[in-house]
Amino acid sequence: MFIDSHCHIHFQAYKEDMDDVIKRTLSSGVFMITVGTQQDTSRNGLEVASRYEGIWASVGLHPNHLTAQSFFDDSELPPQEQSTPKIKTRAEVFDSDYYRTLAKHPKCVAIGECGLDYYRIPENTDRYGVMQIQEAAVRAQFDLADELNLPVIIHCRDAYKEQYDILHEYIQAGKLTRRGVIHCYAGNLEEAKKFVSLGFFLGFNGIITYPPRKTDVLTDGLSTSQLVIREIPLESLLIETDAPYLTPVPHRGTRNEPALVKNVAQKLADIKNISLDEVERVTSENAKRLFGIE
Repeated sequence: MFIDSHCHIHFQAYKEDMDDVIKRTLSSGVFMITVGTQQDTSRNGLEVASRYEGIWASVGLHPNHLTAQSFFDDSELPPQEQSTPKIKTRAEVFDSDYYRTLAKHPKCVAIGECGLDYYRIPENTDRYGVMQIQEAAVRAQFDLADELNLPVIIHCRDAYKEQYDILHEYIQAGKLTRRGVIHCYAGNLEEAKKFVSLGFFLGFNGIITYPPRKTDVLTDGLSTSQLVIREIPLESLLIETDAPYLTPVPHRGTRNEPALVKNVAQKLADIKNISLDEVERVTSENAKRLFGIE
């Protein structure tokens, strides 16, 4: 059994064949956590999870949904002519009461994805003001997770220091006892060690199967993410797809599916020079322990 610790199987990318994809994924031996990003997707994720054994959900407000914008994200979904959807976000204010109600659903296993994203701040906006809004929203979600004794799923981009500082503050205060995961981890090894020292998992997806970027600093022929995987113990790692985004090689350029988490697991095994069976066993145990699932 593999566990895709972060996907969005309930997103519009699957509106025509979601149930077929889910059944195909489950029959292949892959369970999944489908992740909410705002009010509608959080509610819909729980509805989908409630219909299937082997699917759980999280609820939360993604930092990109705190400001209204639209964009193509080539790093998440490689552009294909006339087929790549434009990502649209809206300026949602985090409503603790609304999310508290959702989070009490028996299939809800985490709060998130939430966090800080300093990369995707719209141009011609008050950058500092947006950063303050993001911090207030993530603190509100950390407070809710602490109140309900749930782990958090962290989305962080170009803000690892600031994200670490807030997490460290909460943990020093005895909060967030269930800890969480830094999803789609893309920081360096030093930053990785700091998050792991707090008791957080690091999530890796199809990015680790991609060729290194021109700006990447290679160590022993490994990209930064691959180096982190080699050096951080398997007991602190999770595998994920972020489907429908970040499709792993050799399927890159097509819609991602949770079943392809096996490709991520195989690459992780290759990097650490261990068996695929060991990756399957340990990362599944990690996910079960973090999310409290059977």
